[in-house]
This record gives sequence, structure tokens and C-alpha cells, in this order.
Amino acid sequence: MCVSLGALNTDRRDKAAPPAQQTNISGNHYHLHNNKTLHAAATHCAEEPTTDSENMWLPMLGMTALPHLGGLYGGYITRKEVKTWYPTLQKPSWRPPNAAFPIVWTCLYTGMGYGSYLVWKELGGFTEDALVPLGLYGTQLALNWAWTPIFFRAHKLKLALMEIVLLTGTVGATIVSWYPISRTATLLMAPYLCWLCLATSLNYCIWRDNSEEKEE
Repeated sequence: MCVSLGALNTDRRDKAAPPAQQTNISGNHYHLHNNKTLHAAATHCAEEPTTDSENMWLPMLGMTALPHLGGLYGGYITRKEVKTWYPTLQKPSWRPPNAAFPIVWTCLYTGMGYGSYLVWKELGGFTEDALVPLGLYGTQLALNWAWTPIFFRAHKLKLALMEIVLLTGTVGATIVSWYPISRTATLLMAPYLCWLCLATSLNYCIWRDNSEEKEE
């Protein structure tokens, strides 16, 4: 009878074992599933900044390159006039050499273009808040592009002088509107304003020292 009771107890323990094993297997499967879910979520979160960063490359490159379009057109206009009409004008001795102009304008166009991107980014794109700062920027860019045809193609020295004075004032207003938004963008525009002051002085001296006949 004792042997029979011992065997019975052994059988009961054997029959009770599978549920415990099944519980352990289910628990392991649950933890494995959770680990896979957390890993997938972490991977997704890690990939999101990369996607956003990649999406910002296009606006940055586009807005940085935009001012150069007018620069290329201006370079096409001045290429002939610098060799024919411009040398006949009386110019001050302190004027920069002709070779310096394309180098300087390449740097200035790149700086102002990237600065506009920084302002655009800080304001969340072309929003209502961007109307004034980017509107002023677009206005000064149009005035900038217009000066070269007036001066070099039309030979209108006085009109070019009035235009560049308006341009310089608009750039100053643009810098003021950018200052609360991005200090970096404001600093990028500072050399541009300084160069315009020099260019305005040069335009004035050329207009003052040359007869009206040279404007035709």
C-alpha cells in the first residue's frame, strides 16, 4: 500500500509538471515579443530624424543657390561692358579691382541665400510670420538683380545710383527684421550691407565724374 501511494504521488507530480513548463514557455514568448516591439519602435524613432534631415537638404540648397541666378545673368551682361564701355568712365582710385567683384558677389550671394534658409526654417516655412522678413528679402533680391542691367546695359548712372540707394535701405530693413529670428542669418547679411555701402559710394563717384553723354 505504501508503494502504491508513493507511485500515485509521483504520477501526480509528473502530471502537474507540463503546465509549469507551458507557463515558462508562454512567458518567454511574451518577453521576446515585447523586445521585438521595443526594438522596432527604437529603430523607427532613430530613423525619423534622418528622414527629416534629408528632407531639409532640398530647401537649403535651393534657397542658397537662388541669389546666384541673378548673379549669373548679371555676369553675362557685364562681360562685354567691362571691356568696352566701363573702361571709358572716370573712376576713383580706391575702387576695387575688376577681378574682385565676381569673387565677392559669389560669397555674398551664398551668405544671403543660406541666411534666408535659416530664417525660413526658424519660422516654419512660408508662414504668416515669414511674410515681412522673407518679403523684404525677396524685394532686395529683385532690386539687386535689377541694378546691373540699369548700370551696365542701359548706362543710366543716375538711375542706377537711386536704385542702389533704395537697395541698401531695403537690405538694412531686412537685417532689422531678421535679427529677432536668427542672429546667424543677420551676421551673414552684414558683409553684404558693408559692400553695398562701398558700391553706392562708387556709383555716386562715377555718376558725379562722368558727363551725361557717357550714360547714352
